[in-house]
Amino acid sequence: MTGITNSKQERVTMIGLGSMGAAIARAFIMKGYKVTIWNRDASKAAALVTQGAVLATGIVEAITASPLVVVCVSDYKVTRKIFGTTDATAALNGRTLVQLSTGTPKEARELHTWAQQQGAVALNGDILAWPRQIGGDEATITISGPQDAFQQHATTLQSLAGTFSHLGEEPGASAVFFSAVMAYLAGNWIGFCHGALICENEGVPVDTFGNLIANISPILATESRHMGEVIQHNRFANPESTVKTTTDDLHLLVQHSEEAGISTELPKFAANIFQRTVDAGYGAEEHAAIIKVLRKQI
Repeated sequence: MTGITNSKQERVTMIGLGSMGAAIARAFIMKGYKVTIWNRDASKAAALVTQGAVLATGIVEAITASPLVVVCVSDYKVTRKIFGTTDATAALNGRTLVQLSTGTPKEARELHTWAQQQGAVALNGDILAWPRQIGGDEATITISGPQDAFQQHATTLQSLAGTFSHLGEEPGASAVFFSAVMAYLAGNWIGFCHGALICENEGVPVDTFGNLIANISPILATESRHMGEVIQHNRFANPESTVKTTTDDLHLLVQHSEEAGISTELPKFAANIFQRTVDAGYGAEEHAAIIKVLRKQI
């Protein structure tokens, strides 16, 4: 997507100039759009103004400057505060609001309904990238909401990411997948740091551990795809490695952590879930069978 340029000086407004919002604004500028910016702390706008952005003096001016208003602030609650005044609400009439702030599926659906009540259209999106990747091929952004509104602004929005996917009309769809990805990433980050703790304690280089994980990342990608298919199609039988085998390994990880005098929090948490799965009678099934006990609240 890095080759997209805009020769017509089409207009877009960017609300929110934190690290991600500023990166979005910068990408629009680099692709040739006429970018109006606004932030509650105007001092964050200085660098973007030198690059060609126009700083609006107020939220109403920012909204009315463009048919497409993109917002990236801390969450949906802040978004509603920003657009909560009578004048700002009225200014949204006839415009497309693209929400790239983090929120829940419920909040996305509520924003969709609220925008309709103001005569506007809302597209709810989620960013799966670091700020430095915005505008380049590495970035992935998902979005959900009215197909017609997405198609109308697709070229502009696709300038932000190499992969920009419309996930359907249901307003909360993008937030559903973002929450699912966040659950995966949380486990990944905690697991990596426990592995780094093991390496530190044993006096081996953590960066070597990082390289090892990077080297096996294709295997991890294949495993993720496989687990998705196993759960979707209920194919838990005949695994290459069983829940019971991994449960035994996790109990050994707990033992190792105790012997080493390091945190046992993650190993005990993981071993408990896997042991519950074995106790429920799923020990001979795929690792993904732990979802069967996660489905049941305790």
